[in-house]
Amino acid sequence: MGDLYLALLHHPVYDKNGAVVTTAVTNLDVHDLGRLARTYDVRALYVATPVPTLRRLVERIMRHWDTGPGAAYNHTRKEALALARLSTDLDAVIADIEREAGVLPRLIATTAREGGRRLSFAELRRRLAEPGRPELLILGTGWGLTEEVTGRADDVLEPIRGVSGWNHLSVRSAAAVILDRVRGDR
Repeated sequence: MGDLYLALLHHPVYDKNGAVVTTAVTNLDVHDLGRLARTYDVRALYVATPVPTLRRLVERIMRHWDTGPGAAYNHTRKEALALARLSTDLDAVIADIEREAGVLPRLIATTAREGGRRLSFAELRRRLAEPGRPELLILGTGWGLTEEVTGRADDVLEPIRGVSGWNHLSVRSAAAVILDRVRGDR
């Protein structure tokens, strides 16, 4: 099985008006994405923010579940959050994966927007079934990844299409759907 990495970017992302912003890190994102990463055999979850105070918050959360009171209280949470890594930005994430894997990862941006050539869930699932270049699935907070990020990607994953035509899932919900489609047992 191919190596899959997950990155949650808090910058650069769009706000609802289309401005490029930096979003806040939430405790729920770190916990829930860590649990998803553990469930779907993701090699590492990167939480990337350029804001020093938010990085300290993530460090505190991770430390609580690694060596603090949380480690004894909930061993499964400790196991899931052991996959979490803190980073400043996408470049640092890529460099860390390259150091670990010995090769640059293939960058896969996510979006809720239609348009352009999109990598299907089925194709990514096929790629992950075989050994090869590591895949980095990039998730954006706020109103999604900027064109700067999607333009750097080797692929842009197709959007999740529900049945109502409404398409604005939380990043945690979108990550769960995506990981189940590309790594689930069906």
